[in-house]
Amino acid sequence: MEQPNRRYTVGIYLFDEVEVLDFAGPFEVFAVTDELSEYKYFEVCTISVDGQQVKARNGLKVQPDYSFENHPPLDILVIPGGMGTRAAIKDERHLNWITQVQPHTQITMSVCTGSLLLGKLGLLDNLPATTHHTVFDLFRKISPKTEVITNQRFVDNGHIMTAGGISAGIDLSLHVVEKLYGKETVIKTIKEMEYGDLWKEEALVDKA
Repeated sequence: MEQPNRRYTVGIYLFDEVEVLDFAGPFEVFAVTDELSEYKYFEVCTISVDGQQVKARNGLKVQPDYSFENHPPLDILVIPGGMGTRAAIKDERHLNWITQVQPHTQITMSVCTGSLLLGKLGLLDNLPATTHHTVFDLFRKISPKTEVITNQRFVDNGHIMTAGGISAGIDLSLHVVEKLYGKETVIKTIKEMEYGDLWKEEALVDKA
């Protein structure tokens, strides 16, 4: 593949009680893709409301790179889920920030209950979307104009994408890598991560 015209800045939004794999899965996908590439494809950073340490689910402490006020322009915004979305959805600082940032991204993607924030803001009105299977009913209540998809790992609406629960964020992130940089690139990432069954199948082809 020829050198890309640009490097995508990926901003992963963090908050207290964020689900760990919701953000760590996409972080790994984009960071590994960048690490394996001859040319740098992604710059991945983490962002919280004030740039201070957040306490994720089950006590994991994470130090974000930036605050809402000082992060670089974002090409891709990742909105993870977790129990902390219940508080974030009532906090105008979080809602206002997403409202300001997402129109300027090329892709805004939610993982798990991160979709509740997008739904609350009306960003999923008249669109198909998915979320964690345990909150389908809550999702319909918060975002009544959304067509809730219950049988897909992720839904791609172009600018806005949504993934199902927890590990589905890895699938959607791999989809984004393939969309931006092609099948060869995503297969390299899948092999390096030894994710799912595809890496085994491709390894067998290489040895044949």
